[in-house]
Amino acid sequence: MISRVLVADLPRHVGGRVRIAGWVHRRRRLKSVTFLVIRDRSGLGQVVLAEPGGPPEETVVEVEGLVTANPRAPDGVELTEPSVEPLSEPAEPPPFDLYRPSVPAALPTVLDNAGVALRHPRLKKVFTVAAASVAGFRSTLDGLGFTETHTPKIVSSATESGANVFGIDYFGKRAFLAQSPQFCKQALVGVFERVYEVGPVFRAEPHDTARHLAQYTSLDVELGFIDDHHDVMAVLREVVAGMAAAVPEVEVVVPEEIPEIHFAEAQDLIARLSGEDPRGEPDLAPAHERLLSEWALREHGSEFLFVTGYPMVKRPFYTHPDPERPGYSNSFDLLFRGLELVTGGQRLHRHADYVAALAARGESTEPYRDYLSVFAHGMPPHGGFALGLERWTARLLGLPNVRQAALFPRDLHRLTP
Repeated sequence: MISRVLVADLPRHVGGRVRIAGWVHRRRRLKSVTFLVIRDRSGLGQVVLAEPGGPPEETVVEVEGLVTANPRAPDGVELTEPSVEPLSEPAEPPPFDLYRPSVPAALPTVLDNAGVALRHPRLKKVFTVAAASVAGFRSTLDGLGFTETHTPKIVSSATESGANVFGIDYFGKRAFLAQSPQFCKQALVGVFERVYEVGPVFRAEPHDTARHLAQYTSLDVELGFIDDHHDVMAVLREVVAGMAAAVPEVEVVVPEEIPEIHFAEAQDLIARLSGEDPRGEPDLAPAHERLLSEWALREHGSEFLFVTGYPMVKRPFYTHPDPERPGYSNSFDLLFRGLELVTGGQRLHRHADYVAALAARGESTEPYRDYLSVFAHGMPPHGGFALGLERWTARLLGLPNVRQAALFPRDLHRLTP
C-alpha cells in the first residue's frame, strides 16, 4: 500500500501517486465534476472527481490519486484520477458549515458542539497558538535552569481561603480541588531551586464574566535565592518574550524593560486621568486596568505594564511585605492590553514570619501545618508567578471572551460537553 502523506506535502509529489486521508471539508458538485476538499492536521487539499457525487462534509475518507499541478488549487496542486474510500459512515451535517472562512454561529452554539465545532480552521488555530505558547514557556524556563514538576490537584486545605474552592469527598475525608500549586511549588524550591508547572487549577468563584473560568490552565513558576520581587519580574519578562516568539504569526512586542508603576502612584494617576478617586481601594477595577494600559501604550509605547506594591490586605498571607512600606507588598500584576494577565511576587520564607502573618489575620496555623513545616527546615528567599493560558491566548488573538480560548470550558453554567 502507498504510504499516507499529509496534504501540506503534496507539492513535493507532483507527477506521483499518493494516498491522503482526512475529513471531507467541502464538497462542491458541479454539472460534470465534483471537487472534494480534504482536511487533515496539516491543511486542505483538493481532489477532482470526474463525475458528480462524493461523500458529504465531515465524512472521513482515504483518497489515492495522481498529484497534478494546478495553480488555482490549494498550494497549486490537486489529486486527479482518484479512488475515494470512506473510512466512516456518511457524516451527519455539522452544527454549522465548517468550510466557511468565518464562523457563522454564536458562541453558545460553538461551545455546545465543541467536539465538532473546533474542527473549523479558525477555531482550531486558537489552540495551536495556545500550544505554541506553552512550548515557548517551557523552552524559555528550561533554558534558565528550571525543572518541570507535576503536583497533585487534590489537596487537603485551600491555598488562600475556603470560600472559593471545590470541596470533594476523598474516601470519607474532606478535600479540595487545588486552586493553585502554590504550596507545592514553594516546597519544591527547597528541592530544585527553580521549578515550573503547566496544569489545571480550579476556582469555585460565582463569576459570570468574559474573563473568568471555573477551571483554567495555569502556567506556574517559582524560583529561589532572589533579592526581591523584581528578580521574579525579570524572569517573567523573559518568559513572556519566549511565549510571544513561539507564535511569530501574531504580532506582539515585549519591551526589553517593561514599564512599572507602584500601586499607590497608579491610583493617583487614575484619579488624574478619570476624575474618579480610587484611593483607599485595595485592588484595581477592570476599567482602571484598561486605563493604565492605555497610559502605558501612550507614554511608553508598551502593551505591557507592571503594577507593583499591591496592599497587603489584598494579597495572600504568604506574600512578603515591602520593608520600606509595610502596608504594601513585594508583589505585582502584569497588565497586557487592558487586562491583568499575571499575578506574582516575593513570598515569606521564614517559619516565624508565617506564624505571625496567620496570627495577624486571625487564622490558625493548624490547617497549614504540613505547608509551614517546610519553612522550619531552611528555605531561601523566593518568589514566583502564575499566568493563565486562556487569558494570554485570548488577549494575544483579540478574542472578546476567554471561553473562546478554552477547550470545553467550565464556568458558572457549563459542565458539558
